[in-house]
Amino acid sequence: MASTNHFLGFRSESPVGKGKMNVAKKLHMVAGTWGVRCSFHSLMGILVATLIVAAVYMTGEGGRWLEDRPATTTCRNGGESSCSMCNLFSGKWVFNNRSYPLYKEKECTFMSDQLACGKFGRQDLNYQNWRWQPHQCDLPRFNGTALLERLRGKRLVFVGDSLNRGQWVSMVCLVDSNIPPNLKSMHTNGSLITFKAIEYNTTIEFYWAPMLVESNSDDPVMHRLPERVVRVQAIEKHARHWTDADLLVFNTYLWWRRSKMKVLWGSFESPDGIYKEVEMVRVYEMALKTWSDWLEVHVNRSKTQLFFVSMSPTHQRAKEWGGGNGQNCYSETELISEEGYRGTGSCPKMMGVVDDTIKKLKKRGVDVRVLNITQLSEYRKDGHPSIYRKQWEPLTENQLSDPKSYADCIHWCLPGVPDVWNELLYAYIMYY
Repeated sequence: MASTNHFLGFRSESPVGKGKMNVAKKLHMVAGTWGVRCSFHSLMGILVATLIVAAVYMTGEGGRWLEDRPATTTCRNGGESSCSMCNLFSGKWVFNNRSYPLYKEKECTFMSDQLACGKFGRQDLNYQNWRWQPHQCDLPRFNGTALLERLRGKRLVFVGDSLNRGQWVSMVCLVDSNIPPNLKSMHTNGSLITFKAIEYNTTIEFYWAPMLVESNSDDPVMHRLPERVVRVQAIEKHARHWTDADLLVFNTYLWWRRSKMKVLWGSFESPDGIYKEVEMVRVYEMALKTWSDWLEVHVNRSKTQLFFVSMSPTHQRAKEWGGGNGQNCYSETELISEEGYRGTGSCPKMMGVVDDTIKKLKKRGVDVRVLNITQLSEYRKDGHPSIYRKQWEPLTENQLSDPKSYADCIHWCLPGVPDVWNELLYAYIMYY
């Protein structure tokens, strides 16, 4: 891993901040010496100098604070008194095999076989040892006990597809070791899976709704169908299960990745339903409109915190990062070093729809915070299960002879990338 460490580097403190502090200090001393004797022109000079110092803060290294929405609050030393505004999503990956992973795969009581790459034969485990380092601050260290205390008596519900389920599994694993075996439970009821920390009267739940609105893929098990159909104006069947949640974490993206989608006006049970194919991204926009309207009417704005997780990138085409033609994430063990890399596995147009929807919600008094995990996850072609996961169906001889043909380059191994998504969520919950 020496070469990987070299190209990503380790974080070093910038001397710019110290210089700016000295400028401000000198200005303060000069103003104190002149007192009331300073002339009008001198006062104007001080004002101009002060504006210059402010400009340095906003356009120098600190200019990164203004990049990419949203900015949130974090703490360099983990205490609220040291909090400052910072873009948590602009940064780099730093190798750290002393503090990471935050938990052991084998020690997580409720680990998913879809994500347990070590269990299913993966030997290179360095993908577990990377931490995310924002450029202008530090992520607060995840503290499971502190989070459970903050969530005491509350419901944290993840709503979405299998990527959101992976983030939910990660969150459960992150707090699992803080709870004695006899004081935690897991219960499944249809599309809703509930992890309960009994001592804290806290639940961390996942609800399967890959499109957020109703679709013919709503069955949590039997949802792989040849043709996808959505009811873009219907969400209540799902939403009634999470109406009273205290924290809601939504995602929906991967299941929409096709050129057209069949839309149903009417019910699945009615023979009088009207079906029409609608092009992407218009159908996605229609579904998010229904979702946002529901939030505006039903969410208790003084109680419920709302989050939307941006699209999780895939790594299906190795040629995009300089690999071989026809290859994918299979056998990848290194990160992508190109700063700002973005592959075709993510769609800016769809994320633009999310941005527009959330901006409109904010104008209507509903605040949804975006966990912008896309760019930081783009670098992690090494973090997917590839062939190291439970196979739900027997592999064919052709697949066995060509492992890349069945490599999973969509989901993420645990411990791994989704733990960082939850570190970002933790920063919001604890310090925002």
